[in-house]
Amino acid sequence: MTERDPRSATDRPVYAVEPWCVREPELRLDRLAQSESVFALSNGHLGLRGNLDEGEPHGLPGSYLNSFFEQRPLPYAEAGYGYPESGQTVINVTNGKLIRLLVDDEPFDVRYGRLHAHERVLDLRAGTLTRTVEWTSPAGCRVKITSTRLVSLTQRAIAAICYDVEPVDQSLRVVAQSELVANESLPDLGDDPRVAAALEAPLVSEEHVHNGTKVILVHATRKSGLRMAAGMSHDIEGPGRMAVDAESSPDVGRVTVATELEPGQRLRIVKYLAYGWSSQRSRPALHDQVVAALAAARHTGWAGLLKQQRDYLRDFWRGADIEIDGDAEIQQATRFGLFHILQAGARAERRMIPAKGLTGPGYDGHTFWDTETFVLPVLIYTHPGSAADALAWRHMTLPLATERARQLGLAGAAFPWRTIRGQESSGYWPAGTAAFHINADIADAVVRYVDATQDERFEREVGLPLLVETARLWRDLGHHDVEGVFRIDGVTGPDEYSAVADNNVYTNLMARRNLQEAAAMAMRHPDLAERLGVTTDEAASWRNAAAAMLVPYDERLGVHPQSEGFTNHAKWDFAATKPEHYPLLLNFPYFDLYRKQVVKQADLVLAMHLCGEAFTDEQKRRNFEYYEAVTVRDSSLSAQSQAVMAAECGHLDLAHDYLGETALMDLHDLARNTKDGLHIASMAGAWSGLVAGFGGMRASNGCLSFAPRLPGGISRLSFRMRYRGSRLRVTVRHDHAVYELLEGPGLRLRHHGEEFSLGADEPAKLPIEPIPPLPRPAQPQGREPLPRRTDPHLRDNASVTADGTA
Repeated sequence: MTERDPRSATDRPVYAVEPWCVREPELRLDRLAQSESVFALSNGHLGLRGNLDEGEPHGLPGSYLNSFFEQRPLPYAEAGYGYPESGQTVINVTNGKLIRLLVDDEPFDVRYGRLHAHERVLDLRAGTLTRTVEWTSPAGCRVKITSTRLVSLTQRAIAAICYDVEPVDQSLRVVAQSELVANESLPDLGDDPRVAAALEAPLVSEEHVHNGTKVILVHATRKSGLRMAAGMSHDIEGPGRMAVDAESSPDVGRVTVATELEPGQRLRIVKYLAYGWSSQRSRPALHDQVVAALAAARHTGWAGLLKQQRDYLRDFWRGADIEIDGDAEIQQATRFGLFHILQAGARAERRMIPAKGLTGPGYDGHTFWDTETFVLPVLIYTHPGSAADALAWRHMTLPLATERARQLGLAGAAFPWRTIRGQESSGYWPAGTAAFHINADIADAVVRYVDATQDERFEREVGLPLLVETARLWRDLGHHDVEGVFRIDGVTGPDEYSAVADNNVYTNLMARRNLQEAAAMAMRHPDLAERLGVTTDEAASWRNAAAAMLVPYDERLGVHPQSEGFTNHAKWDFAATKPEHYPLLLNFPYFDLYRKQVVKQADLVLAMHLCGEAFTDEQKRRNFEYYEAVTVRDSSLSAQSQAVMAAECGHLDLAHDYLGETALMDLHDLARNTKDGLHIASMAGAWSGLVAGFGGMRASNGCLSFAPRLPGGISRLSFRMRYRGSRLRVTVRHDHAVYELLEGPGLRLRHHGEEFSLGADEPAKLPIEPIPPLPRPAQPQGREPLPRRTDPHLRDNASVTADGTA
C-alpha cells in the first residue's frame, strides 16, 4: 500500500465509525497530535485543541483567538518591488484547558502507572468533548476521571470544563490544580531562526490578579500591538472539608483544590473560561470584559451551557443534516465536517474563517480563497448568518485591498492571497500575488449569498462595494487586444503548478461573472453606485469586457486548455515519477512544473462546476476526462471538485471514490498533516460531493436546480438546506427523488431540467432515468483515488435524523 492509503495492516482505525459522534476507544499516543485537531472545539472566536486536561503528553498545545497574531519577518533570497515585508502568524494564547491532578502525591500522567480505560467522544449533537479515564497510579491508587469540555456557541467569549474525580476502591487524597498558562513551550517552530524568535514567548504580561476562585491574566503581543485577556472562575462541589487557594504570576494563574475522597464520593470542578482581545481597547476594558463574561457564564451555569449548546446545534442540524445509507464512514465524516465548518464560523462575527479554522497553526492561521469558494457555499445554504459575517470581514478589509492594488499599480481592490488581518502575507508571488482570482471568488460568494437570502441590506452595504472594487481591478488588469477580445494575461489560476499564465479559463470566467454582476448590482442601486463613483460609462465598460472575455478552446483536441497554450505543453512523465516524489512541489523545481501538463489541483474542472453554463454537456465530459489524466491532487482541495464533476458527467462510482478522499482527509489523516489542524475546505467537500455532486444542486436567479443520481455504493441520500427563508429536504434513491418543504414559503425548483413549484401541501416525487455506464477515465499512474470500501460493517447503518428519530 502507498502512503496515501489511510490504513495498513499495522495501522488500525483510530476512531470508531458511528453516525453522530467521533469516538476514540483507546488512547493512541502515536496519533495524539491528530486527535488534538480532530477533537478541537471552537466557536469561530475561540478555539481549543483537544489536548489532554493535564497538559502532558501532548502533540501540539493550542489555544487560539480568531485574528490574534504576531508579526514575523518574511524571508526573501532577493528583494523585489511589492513584496510584503512582514507576515502574520497565529499564536498560541493563554492556555485555560489545564487541570492537573495529584492522587496521593502522584501526578496523573497516562504514561505512568496503569491505564485501565481511556475513551474520548466528540458528540456532534451536544457540541461537547467527553473523556472517561480509569487509572491506577504507580503507588496502586485507582481513580476514575470524567471531564466534559465545550466552547460555547451561544456565549461567544466562553469555554467551560466539568471535571469529576472519583476513587474506585479506596479512600484517596486528591489535589486538583486548575491553571491559566501563557507562553507555554511549543515543539520546534521550524528552521528559520527569525520566525522562531518572533514566536517564542510572544506575550508580554500587563496584569495578573486573583480573587477567590477567579484569576485574570492580561497580555499584549510584542510586535503586532494586540492585547488579550483570559480569565477563569470555578464552581466546586465535594466533601465538606476542602482547601481552596488561588495565586497568580505574570504567566501563570492557579486555583488549587485539596480534599480527601471516600469510595462513592466525588470532587466536581466546573471551570469557566473567558477570552477577549482587541487592538484598541485598554487593559482595564479587556479585564472588565472578561470578568463580565465569566459572571454571565456562571449565572447560566454548567447545565444551562449544555442546554444552550444542544439547542443551538439542534436548530443547525434541522437545516443542514445529511443522511446516507450504504457508507457509514462517509455518514460520520460528513456530519463531522459540517460540525467543524459550523464551529469555524458560528461566532466569528466579522472576522475571517482560516483554512484550519481554529484547530491548529497550519498555514500560519491564514485565510485563503478556500473560504469563499469551498466553505461559504456550505454555510450559505445551512447557516447563512456565518457566511454574511465572513463576507462582512472582507468588506472591512477593503481599504487594505485598495491600498494593495495601488501598490501594484492597479485600480480597484487586490485582496490578499493569504492573510489574517487583511494585509498580504504571502512571500511567494507567482502563487500568491498573481492569483488575482481571489477577487472573483469573493464576488462570487457575495452573489450566491444574495441569491440565497435576498438580504437587501447586505447587498447595499457589503455586496455592492465589494463587487464594484473587484470589477474595477479586472477592468484595469485585463485589456482589449487589437481584435477587441478582452484578455487577462500573466495570472495564476487555482492550479499552482501553472503559474503566471495567460487567460486562465477559471479566472476569465469568474472575472466575467464578477463584471456582469457588478454592473447589474450597480443598476439596482444607482444612488449607492453614484456614491461609489460608478458612472454609466464605467458600468458599460464592465459589461463590454465581460461580453468580449476570451475563453480559450483547443479545436484540435476538442477541450478547453486550462490556460492559453496549456494543451501544447509537454506532458509530465508520470510513469517515471515514483510515489515518494509526491507532492511534486517538494521534489521538482517549479520551473519544470510550470512548463508541463501536470495539474496540482482541479482548475478547469472547478471552472466547470462553478460556471457550468459556459460549457456544453459534451465539453464537460471531454474536459473532465482530459484533465483526469494530468491531475495529481497534490492539494487537498482537488478531490471535491473532481467528485462533483465526476457525478455530473456520469462517473458515479469515481465520484464516490473522490468523495471518500475529501470527506476522510482528517479522520483518516490522508495527507499526514492533520496534526497541524483540520482541512476545513476539504471537509466542506463532503457536503459539495453529496449535495452538488450526487444531488446535482445548483442555484441562481431565485431557483434551485437538482439533477440527482446515486452511485452503486449508496442506496439513499437525504439532505436538508435553507434557501430564501425556506427549509427543504431532498431524498434521493436510485429511481426517484422526493422534495419536501419543511418550513417557509414555496420554492421554484428544477429536477433534471424540468421546473416545478414546491409548496407545503405535499412532497413532490419525481423519477430519475437511468444512464448507461461509462468507461472510467484514467488518472496519472499511482494517483488513482482509493476505492470506497465495501465491508458490510461500513455499508449498512441505520440513519438517524437530527431530531433523533429513525
